[in-house]
Amino acid sequence: MIYLDYAANTPVDPAVLERFCQLEHEWVGNPNASHRAGRAARAELARITDSIASLLGVHPSEILYTSGASEANNTAVKGLVQAAGTAGRHVISTPLEHASINGCLEFLRTQGYTVDLLNLRSDGTVDLAHLDALLRVDTVLVSVCAVDSELGIQQPIEAIAAHLQNYPNCRFHVDATQAVGRTDLSFSCADTMSFAPHKFYGLNGSGILLKRRRIPLMPLIHGGGSMTAYRSGTPALALAGAAEAALRLALAGLQERTGLVRRWNTILRSALSAYPNVQINSPETAVPHILNLSIAGVKGTAFQRALDERGFCVSVQSACSEDGAPSRAVFALSGDRKRALSAWRISLSHLTTAQEIQSFLSAFHDCYENLAG
Repeated sequence: MIYLDYAANTPVDPAVLERFCQLEHEWVGNPNASHRAGRAARAELARITDSIASLLGVHPSEILYTSGASEANNTAVKGLVQAAGTAGRHVISTPLEHASINGCLEFLRTQGYTVDLLNLRSDGTVDLAHLDALLRVDTVLVSVCAVDSELGIQQPIEAIAAHLQNYPNCRFHVDATQAVGRTDLSFSCADTMSFAPHKFYGLNGSGILLKRRRIPLMPLIHGGGSMTAYRSGTPALALAGAAEAALRLALAGLQERTGLVRRWNTILRSALSAYPNVQINSPETAVPHILNLSIAGVKGTAFQRALDERGFCVSVQSACSEDGAPSRAVFALSGDRKRALSAWRISLSHLTTAQEIQSFLSAFHDCYENLAG
């Protein structure tokens, strides 16, 4: 098996798993408890949180631990608009968002909110002039992914934030799940930001929501007690420690890892573009670890299955999207439904090898000859 779906999930780094097991074994107390074991666990969790805060350039109180990025996104989107109260019921987002954001937007529509989606420029970035046209005094939330999971488009987060400065009731949420640990991204311009360590060789079942101290937020989970008013439940000390270890390793190796991934991306773009029916959907400016393409006349699901039969793991859309539906992101960028139905994604890692790339290109050629030749 050759794995080329690292945007969906990454294998845990052995050092991260070792850190998790060590913490899970040594710290048995509930950090919420008042006895000696609880106090010791609480102190260790505070130390871990301080370390994560230092790595991200945030205050420790701005870190909320969740079960994953989907919970973090739900907490931010629903919590921010509920906290806005009577300030407004208008939300702005993009057609590139993850299913956990889209699901929130659909829920808000059922609650009487108006949701507008931003137009995209030819490179996939949001049209800032359209943002200005959509913004209203009753706009309470703008939600934009830093990097989308299907095409790898990097959005101008700082520029978007600058356009919101004259709207004091409007909050800015950034889904940074595909960005943190893979790109240079600052929390300084967002009100809330979500991510999950399993995207950068951490553990599943763990997520983080960053929330500015001054920003009100209604909790998604009530009851159960916790160390924070924004997320009830027993803090998962070992998962927090594993997240800290994964983040530290990812940031320390960011430049080297990105350089290698960019090399594989360049080789794939060049080789795949030589096929007459191949359409590269990811813009040249996309992050290198995601490469989305379409084969004219061949459904993405069909090509994905053909590769899977040969032992290659690629994906159609993101792992959380509806199976068999046209890619929402590709359709938004191209306006071509057939192209969107044919789209599928390769996602790369510093763990990807030259031999794997060459093996993939050989398998791709066979599948192409059989399905599109």
